[in-house]
Amino acid sequence: MRRPRAGLGLLGGGREADPLEGLANLFDVGVVFALGFLVALVSAMHLAGLFDPQARVTVTTERPDGLEVVVRDGRRTVVRRLTKDVGAGEGTRLGTAYRLADGSVVYVPEGE
Repeated sequence: MRRPRAGLGLLGGGREADPLEGLANLFDVGVVFALGFLVALVSAMHLAGLFDPQARVTVTTERPDGLEVVVRDGRRTVVRRLTKDVGAGEGTRLGTAYRLADGSVVYVPEGE
C-alpha cells in the first residue's frame, strides 16, 4: 500500500480550516448595506438636489420657538430663524399690502 506524500496541498490536505473564515467579509457587507440604505433614504426624501452644486435647495424645519429655513444656493448657505414673536417699535410706512380673491398678497409701495 502506498503512503500519501506531503505535497502542495492542492487537494485540501494543507492547513486546517479556520472557523472564523466565513465572517471575514461581514464588515464589507455592512458597509455596502449602510451605503445602500443611505442612497434609498436620499432618493425617498427627494433630497438628490443637495448634491447638485448648481441647485437651489430650501429646507424648512419647525421648531418650538418658530421656523428655521435653510437655503443652499450653489456653494452659499443661509440659515434664517423665524420666531413667533410679533415685532414692535417705531418706523415709517412704506406702502400697502392687499390680499386678492385668490389668496395671494400684493405689496404696493407708496410713491415719493
